[in-house]
Order: sequence, then C-alpha cells, then structure tokens
Amino acid sequence: MNNPYAPPVAKVGDIDDQKPDDFDYAGFWWRVLASVIDNIVLGIAIGLVSAGLVIAIYGLGTADTVSAVVLNYATSTVLTTVAVVLFWKFKQGSPGKLMLSMKIVDAQTLGPLSWGQCIGRYFAYILSFLGLCIGFMWVGWDSRKQGWHDKLAGTLVVRVYK
Repeated sequence: MNNPYAPPVAKVGDIDDQKPDDFDYAGFWWRVLASVIDNIVLGIAIGLVSAGLVIAIYGLGTADTVSAVVLNYATSTVLTTVAVVLFWKFKQGSPGKLMLSMKIVDAQTLGPLSWGQCIGRYFAYILSFLGLCIGFMWVGWDSRKQGWHDKLAGTLVVRVYK
C-alpha cells in the first residue's frame, strides 16, 4: 500500500526519462578504459596530495625512508578509498566513467546508490581481484555486464546516450 503523503522517490535523472534504447550496460572494454582514466586522474591528484603531506611532515630530504613510504602508502590508500566512494555516491561514477558517459546505478531501481552499496562495492573489489581478476573479467560474460563486485553490491554500470 502506497502512502499518498510520502515524498516522491526520484530515479537517476538521465535514465528515468529514457527509453531502453537510450542506454545499455557498460561492457568490459569501456570499463577498462574508464579504469585507466581513473588511475591517471586520481593517481596524479592523490599522489600530489600524499607527497605534499609527506614533505610537510618530514621536510625535504630529512625523512626516514621507511616512515615516509609507509605514510605515503597509507595516505594514498585512504584518500583513494574516500575519493572513489564519494564520487560513486554523489556523481554516480568515477572520473573515468563520467568522462565516458557511464553511471553506476542500483540494479533494482536504476536510482542512485546507497552508502552501503558504495562502501560494499568498493570492498567487493577485493573479491573481484582474487583469482586472477576473474571477478572483473566476469563483466565480459555476464548478460547484464556485472562483475562480482556489482553482483555483491546490487549495482549496474550503464552507458547513457542522451
């Protein structure tokens, strides 16, 4: 029973107004290209921030090498995780996906992802990576182009043509 006083629930604006012919599932090679773009864009941005933090804490040339490397790695890992999850939550895609007209949507509603889906999808990457990256390659074989991380988080990656 629907509550007539409940606020409306909006789906993804680009997808909600489209016919099924206006978007399709993003395939393996499109997602690989988006990942390459992400690694370049986020790698440069996060590398600069992380290196700046190490220099600010240790100064130039005075850092214990092991401490600087550990701090750089930890900072890069945390910043990457936070940046990716925030992009997925608020932009429905990473920089590479957005540049290639892709969106990550809820598989049931085609709407935006919940926080749980964003965080779960990120950590489900670990499972997709295990076993020679079969979970990522699964995108190429699945009818809805879902990797293991998509299936676990209940998400789809679609290309929007409008």
